[in-house]
Amino acid sequence: MHHRRLIDPIALSEATERIVARRRIDEGLDRRYWRFRGGRWYGGIATADAVGCCLRCVFCWSWRIRDNPYTGVFYSARDVWVKLTDICVRRGYSQVRVSGCEPTIAFDHLEELIGLFDSDRRYLFVLETNGILIGAYKEYAERLSRFKKLHVRVSIKGCNSEEFSMLTLADPRGFELQLNALKNLIDEGVSCHPAVMLSFSDSTSRYKLLDRLKSIDDRLVEDFEEEYVFLYPHVEVKLREYGLKPRIAFKPNYIPEDLI
Repeated sequence: MHHRRLIDPIALSEATERIVARRRIDEGLDRRYWRFRGGRWYGGIATADAVGCCLRCVFCWSWRIRDNPYTGVFYSARDVWVKLTDICVRRGYSQVRVSGCEPTIAFDHLEELIGLFDSDRRYLFVLETNGILIGAYKEYAERLSRFKKLHVRVSIKGCNSEEFSMLTLADPRGFELQLNALKNLIDEGVSCHPAVMLSFSDSTSRYKLLDRLKSIDDRLVEDFEEEYVFLYPHVEVKLREYGLKPRIAFKPNYIPEDLI
């Protein structure tokens, strides 16, 4: 099993942003993306896969891209809006998202992108985030609160700080930032729910987390989403590398060529 210095997710997000984002002359912020696609998640959604994360989850399906932040191509928020809208029109979708990364890195870019869709009013923007930066910076939740067609899915890594650190290779204090993100969003009236990685958790830790979520807001328990590992071959490689075996996991029905 690997032994390494624990990641500071705030410091890593700042370092990553310097690589995956660039400021234009007109002060707009571009970000690196590596693909645009349609998919069956949420009943059908247009997805922009961006580059760059502030965690190093050992079960991450996109870890090869994540660990190579110089990959991809820079796009403006308007470029991304055009590409996702085109996918929605062609496939009849009513939802969009940014995935394969941590979208709140380069927050100005994200805010502009959500704003374009919010002005459009045709599509719901699903923000999938680990919540670290929203938990650290309450102003992010405040800035998100002005959007009407937005829902935030906070992906909680494990049920407690020990599981969080084991799964993300990050400082265990990051777990509290994830929960604080939910509190900040609730306080600002932003539609949100927790999606919790339970593949490595027992029932005791799960129930303790539910109690903590209930102490923030009853709705977080009502809307609690269970998340489990998909055992793509390259994910199994990473789990073996760190000596981790999930209690519950699923084999994918198919393996996209760009994930092999």
